[in-house]
Parts: sequence; C-alpha cells; structure tokens
Amino acid sequence: MTTTDAPQLAEGVVVIGRPDDEILSPAALDFLAMLQRAFNPTRKELLGERRRQQERFDAGERPVFLEETAAIRDAEWRVAPAPPDLRDRRVEITGPPDRKMLINGLNSGARVFMCDFEDAHSPTGRNVVEAQRNVKQAIRRTLSLATPDKSYRLNENVAVLVMRPRGWHLEEKHVLVDGERMSGSLFDFGLYLFHNAQELIARGSGPYFYLPKLETHREARLWAQAFCLAERELGLPKGTIRCTVLVETITASFELEEILYELREYGCAMNAGRWD
Repeated sequence: MTTTDAPQLAEGVVVIGRPDDEILSPAALDFLAMLQRAFNPTRKELLGERRRQQERFDAGERPVFLEETAAIRDAEWRVAPAPPDLRDRRVEITGPPDRKMLINGLNSGARVFMCDFEDAHSPTGRNVVEAQRNVKQAIRRTLSLATPDKSYRLNENVAVLVMRPRGWHLEEKHVLVDGERMSGSLFDFGLYLFHNAQELIARGSGPYFYLPKLETHREARLWAQAFCLAERELGLPKGTIRCTVLVETITASFELEEILYELREYGCAMNAGRWD
C-alpha cells in the first residue's frame, strides 16, 4: 500500500498497512499526532546535535562534564520517591512483547518484567500493533495463548510491568503525521499510555517506562516534557508516569545528575546497560 492509498483515520494522520480500530483508533491517533507535532521538531534538532557531537569526537574531542550545568551537580535536590511497587527491584528480567514471552515473563517470579519494544522487537506494521494489543490484554489479565503442546495464562500474581519504547533515533514508518514518519519513541509511549494508564492505576500500579539510548540531559528533558503534556491531555495527576533511565552511552555517563534532574518528577531509577 502506498501513502496515497492509505486511509487518513485522524486529521493529518496516515496509517500504512491494515487498519486497526482498537489500537489505532481515531482517538488514539489524535493523541499520537498531538505528541508528534509538539515534540518531533525538538527531537530532530537533538538528533542533529548527536551528529555534530560525533563529528567533534571523531576529530579528537573528548567528553567532559559540562560547565554550564555545574550548578545542578553542586546543588542539593531530590527526585520524587519511587512508587511502592517499584521499590523492590532485586530481580528484573526482559523480553519481547509477543504473547508467549509476555506471559512467561510476567509469571516468572521476578519483581519486574521489562517489556522491550526496542532491541527485542521487530517493528513491522503488524508487530507494532499486536505488541500493543498484547500488553493491553496482559494488563487486564485477559492475555492467553493456546498451542498444540500447552496453554499459557497469567497467574494471579505477576511481575510489575515496565515498558521500554524505542529510542529517540528510531521512527515508525507505518504512521505518518503531516507527511512525516512518526517518532518511534512517541508512538510506542503514546499508545501504551493512552490505552493503559487508567487501567494500571485502577490495579494499584502505574504507567512505567524504561528510557533507552539517551545521550544528553536535553534528550531527558524532552521526555519530561512529553510526560507532562501527555499527563495533562489524559487528565492524569502530575508524576503518574514514572521512568527508569538506561545508561547506555558514554555521553550520558557524564550527565547522570543532569539527566536525573530533568526527570526529577518522573525518574525513579537508573540502570547501567550491562552490555554497553
């Protein structure tokens, strides 16, 4: 299907591929379009700064602690306390959002299951929609799978679910907003929050996210701004969204305090990327 053949299900939004009235509903697409229009220009600016910084590193420059943020590093401040169900994280496991792995991960006995929409997930048009459907059903405890060998269902007590969206550098090629590919980060985050925030809160948890591939505190600031606007649009109390930052880049390691400061109303942990 070409972009000219694809239906426009919300103003300025084109979905390439099979329509889905449940996950890609007009209301959900309107919410995604709002996020994209608000934050994609800044996202592209920050990606341009990544390229320029890499050019400086290639020319011999080394990463340093930023002089302009020294006041943040020297000051005393606190991040918001972690929600009760994220205070014990002694065992966390991760896996993709397909049905079998999602059920097994949540049933594993781990404290936290990080559902990975990034490295462990192939973002085909069908997969990105089915992944959202799977987590939506998992949160409502209706997710199941029947195979010739075994039936899979969720236990009564499951791990706390934390969702990892794609990094700022990735795009969702199956959804265009005003003629541009949607940010993969905002697509994954936006759909998950739109469909599940109220249900998670009603069940005593909340919308929790792992933020991957951050390189600077300005990229963390963009997430904080997206969280703030999304909460306001959905009528959620400020600080409902909580996040854990994956430290996977050398530049982020020089801006850890600044990143936490930008996310101080939303952050509750940092995780050193073991394989990075």
